[in-house]
Amino acid sequence: DSQAGKPRFYLLLPEHVPYKDQMLTRWAKHMAAGAERYEDRNWEQFSDWEAYDRAKASAFRHFMQWINGEQDEDHAAAIFFNVMAAEYVQGRLEGRW
Repeated sequence: DSQAGKPRFYLLLPEHVPYKDQMLTRWAKHMAAGAERYEDRNWEQFSDWEAYDRAKASAFRHFMQWINGEQDEDHAAAIFFNVMAAEYVQGRLEGRW
């Protein structure tokens, strides 16, 4: 079976970067902290355009904190989460899933 045109997830993992520092690991750690604070998959309950706007606003706020070098939390992982959440809500509201 050809791999042409198929997602190549392994390319998301930069070589020579330790496991704990990989972006996917950091994102998963961010998700685990949210699950402990709220519950597993709580973000999947987001279901309206207001939640979509909140996720986008939060992504942008974390982006500004990341771009300015703030290190009080993992802002890059928070950006990944909020973009995922916004895309999820948009897909639900547009009937894609």
